[in-house]
Amino acid sequence: MKHLDEYRDPGLARACARRIARIATRPWAIMEICGGQTHAIMRFGIDALLPAGIELLHGPGCPVCVTPVEMIDSAIAIAFQPDVILASFGDMLRVPGSGEDLLSARARGAQVRVVLSPLDALPLARANPERQVVFFAVGFETTAPATALAVAQAAREGLANFSMLCAHVRVPPAIEAILEAPGNRVQGFLAAGHVCTVMGYTEYEPLAARHRVPIVVTGFEPLDILHGTLACVEQLEAGRAQVENCYARAVRREGNPAARELIGEVFDIVPRRWRGMGEIAASGFALRDRYARFDARRRFTAAAPVPAQPSECLSGLVLRGAKKPHECPAFGTRCTPERPLGATMVSSEGACAAYYRYRRPVAIAP
Repeated sequence: MKHLDEYRDPGLARACARRIARIATRPWAIMEICGGQTHAIMRFGIDALLPAGIELLHGPGCPVCVTPVEMIDSAIAIAFQPDVILASFGDMLRVPGSGEDLLSARARGAQVRVVLSPLDALPLARANPERQVVFFAVGFETTAPATALAVAQAAREGLANFSMLCAHVRVPPAIEAILEAPGNRVQGFLAAGHVCTVMGYTEYEPLAARHRVPIVVTGFEPLDILHGTLACVEQLEAGRAQVENCYARAVRREGNPAARELIGEVFDIVPRRWRGMGEIAASGFALRDRYARFDARRRFTAAAPVPAQPSECLSGLVLRGAKKPHECPAFGTRCTPERPLGATMVSSEGACAAYYRYRRPVAIAP
């Protein structure tokens, strides 16, 4: 397929891996941020293609995985309110809260609907004026513009029965939290190309300079990830720490100005709790006061208490790159996609789900 096959060329992939092996003089630990990149790494066997000293760590790059338990509990509580329809993306329905998930809540009678976009929740509100329609908004900066657009459209129309439960998170503060964590092993990052398509990468530049780590923006195909890894290793070997764009076909330094303007119009930057990582300053988006009437947490419920995590689930360590999924004693036995203990096994972008699905892949052999 044009514009896809050329980024999956086995010969070019092997050549890139050989070049990495030639220039690497010592071990390096590099973290890919996005769960989509993690799945590509496992699906195509990219980690097995790299020389032994180059370790890919898996970061908190799955917004479903990092949505905290108390936010899931809030969504379930709202869904059981009288005359409420709660809409969200399909992969949120099986993310465990402290007692159940949205799918089991729907089985018990809650009005939970799956939509493909925040904008799809607006027709639900128009068609059901007697009900309150709440969209459970999750995602990194990639999906924030669509959420902002839905809120702005609801404001223009005066949709009094529409609101948002907003759980959007921001990537740069999470990178800083990882770098400042005790025992951090990350020496370089592969930044998520789709986030940078929206936001650009100016926020990464002070991070790279302050922490002396290279940050390479890259995409999601095998050659994207290998070229990004090569660029990161080249910087590490040379003692450089810069932001480098290896996804120029989609990303510009300034990102998408119209999308960024819309995000700034609708959202404030706030602290946000991340599942497995705790509260991270300036890492979330919340509706500005001028849009407070569309804030579901203000409309329906107070902040939920923070419940305890399952003691045997190591998803927090996986999200921080401190553990690999297969190092969890429950992996593949007491924790499976059918019966997950943590969100990293539920989400289509979760690292545990990637290991479970692709743990014996041989798609590109050396």
